[in-house]
Amino acid sequence: MSLTTVTIISPEAANGRNVAALGVVRALASTKRTGVFRPAVCKKETFTSTLLDAANIGQTVEQARGVCPKCARRDKDGARGDIVAAYETTVAELEPEAMVVVGTDRSSVNDPDGFAFNADVAADLQSPVFLAVCTIDRTPEQVRETIEACTATVEDHGSAVLGVFVTGADEEQIPELKAFFASADVPTWVLPKVDFEEDGAVEKAVEAFDSNVPASEVLAALATPFNAPVTPYAFQYGLLGKAKAARKTIVLPEGAEDRIIKAADYLLERDIVNLIIVGDKEAIMARGEQLGLNSLGKAKFQAMDDESVLAPMVAKLCELRAKKGMTEEQARKQLTDASYFGTMLVVLGKADGLVSGSVNSTANTVRPALQVIKTKPGASLVSGSFLMCFKDHVAVFADCAINLNPNAEQLADIAIQSAETAESFGIEPKVGMLSYSTLGSGKGPDVDLVEEATALVRQKRPDLQVVGSVQFDAAWSPTVAATKAKGNDVAGHVNVFVFPDLCAGNIAYKAVQRSSGAIAIGPVLQGLNKPVNDLSRGASVQDIINTVALTAVEAQQ
Repeated sequence: MSLTTVTIISPEAANGRNVAALGVVRALASTKRTGVFRPAVCKKETFTSTLLDAANIGQTVEQARGVCPKCARRDKDGARGDIVAAYETTVAELEPEAMVVVGTDRSSVNDPDGFAFNADVAADLQSPVFLAVCTIDRTPEQVRETIEACTATVEDHGSAVLGVFVTGADEEQIPELKAFFASADVPTWVLPKVDFEEDGAVEKAVEAFDSNVPASEVLAALATPFNAPVTPYAFQYGLLGKAKAARKTIVLPEGAEDRIIKAADYLLERDIVNLIIVGDKEAIMARGEQLGLNSLGKAKFQAMDDESVLAPMVAKLCELRAKKGMTEEQARKQLTDASYFGTMLVVLGKADGLVSGSVNSTANTVRPALQVIKTKPGASLVSGSFLMCFKDHVAVFADCAINLNPNAEQLADIAIQSAETAESFGIEPKVGMLSYSTLGSGKGPDVDLVEEATALVRQKRPDLQVVGSVQFDAAWSPTVAATKAKGNDVAGHVNVFVFPDLCAGNIAYKAVQRSSGAIAIGPVLQGLNKPVNDLSRGASVQDIINTVALTAVEAQQ
């Protein structure tokens, strides 16, 4: 069963949002197993308990809380990640049919970015929004303009407003306000003021909501189709969830590196994957203790001089490289390379995939994989794509890592591999074969190559939606596409961007990553028999966590 979600947020404090929140929880709980989540809330506040009393899922207060408001103010990006993680954990534990997310509470510290933060969180949790806008000291026209401004912010941050509560109304104002908003774009309900500091406030709030807001209308509004955004935080933690569902075993050959150790501890603490860490167990555990880590003991450690593993590894490597005349002595020398050693653990079936590159070059990671894991049946090459996590969606950029100057056949295969990568992560691929020309607007051998590759993609995968040749702006923007590629259904909606050569692809992903704030996950090495993925030597701990999770998901395919 799909999860019904709604986030209730306000542009200001003390405006009657709590009346709306309590009423919505009760309305949903009348038909669904309903839980509550507070993304940023003080442990001392009491309204969360009131909401939980109205819910019906047996939820604890701890399961309803994300982070403290001070943390959210000081580090919004970090808080967003922690909030998504807490929310996903709660949903996984409780398996609700509906969740009501209630935004940040009134605080003595004013945060000018508070509303935008709540809008971001709604998008991260892939939740539509109910607004609560106060009418106290505002004319109906001013309330409407406030709603319009708030709606624009919510939409700009990736979510959508499905309904509005106009709160704090005096009894004599209610008929006028109901008449004024009767023709609003979304359902708009008027609520009288209820002071939650007074005795009997809960009963008054329930009566106020039930008298003015039909539960059937609330449920109907929540049934409105909603195109859920995929923010970087939603994608990352969705990735972790998919990885955890299968618990694949991933080998980390660079076990002595601090970033690897920290990422491993994070993954092991949450039981997301099983890990084989190559290196000296005592030294790695000692370093983990120095770093304040507590979960490394869950890993399996593999020493490179363990003859019980090394002997069959040598034999297998000699078998695989027999045509190259590899001797046992040469194999043993080769296996002193940690990347090669780790790759052979995958070949022997001891691990499902490998992540390397925080210390070693891309070549050192890819070469062993090409030599002993080899390409999938039917794959003519290995290519490298990045999952680019934008504000409200994820796109694939390729080839950004491997093939210098692909010919038309190779470019077509890169496009197909990249489309398959998109599909494996739940993205319906719309492929753009990039060039300086859009549908014949420019001429030259480079354009001819892209157009030939596009024709080959259509021949090999007639089911794929593809446009080419196409300029990046026409691929990305529906507005530009309406002019440059009029009548083409794919242009303006591309989410798999295939660059004509490595130079363009590598520059593009780094330029977009640094200038737009998009998160780049990868490179994903496409076309191998087993998943092996490379890290940038500048990879952060979070990059490593993401890449390991991604590799585990690939291993499920």
